[in-house]
Order: sequence, then C-alpha cells, then structure tokens
Amino acid sequence: MHGFQVTFFTQQDRMHGHMPLAQWLLDEAKKLGIRGATLDGAIQGLGHDGTIHAINMFDFSDQPVQVTMVVTAEEVERLFTQLAQERVQVFYMKVPVEFGTLGKQD
Repeated sequence: MHGFQVTFFTQQDRMHGHMPLAQWLLDEAKKLGIRGATLDGAIQGLGHDGTIHAINMFDFSDQPVQVTMVVTAEEVERLFTQLAQERVQVFYMKVPVEFGTLGKQD
C-alpha cells in the first residue's frame, strides 16, 4: 500500500483541552479508525523557536514527544480535517511511504 508517515512533534506538557496533546492525538487516531500510532519520548530536542526542551530527573513536563502514524491518503485527509476543526496547532512532518505487513498472523 502507499500512503504517508505523519509525525507530530510536541512536548509532554502541551495540552488540548484537559488532555496532553500527544495522548489526544492517539485517541483521535483510534476514533478515526487509523490502524496504529506510536508515542515516543526523547531526551532532548530543539524547538522551532530555538529553545532547548529536555527531560530531567525532577521534571518530565518539558520532555519532547513525537506521535507517528502510517496512514492512507484518505486517513490523513480525515485526520487533518479533524485537527483543523479542533484548531490544533502542532508541527508535523508528512512523508510518502510504502507500507504493508509481512508474514502470517498467528
């Protein structure tokens, strides 16, 4: 199949409503029927404004996080429409990919 890898970049403490934005993105992916999404945390990152965001022993709130999804063209349209309706402001990367599953499922 052909589609897109979409990765959203945010911080642990960024909120959408009463929920961390990264968790909200995962929940929206599930609601929209997207097959999967992965939430990854980083140790350190450089923000678009030149600010270093990092995790430390006492405070995880500034931890850089990424949410990655591999989606079809139709799924990415539904997702971006939902983000626009919710007025979500988040940096993303969208790259064309080929994807599929190898082997038999047990």
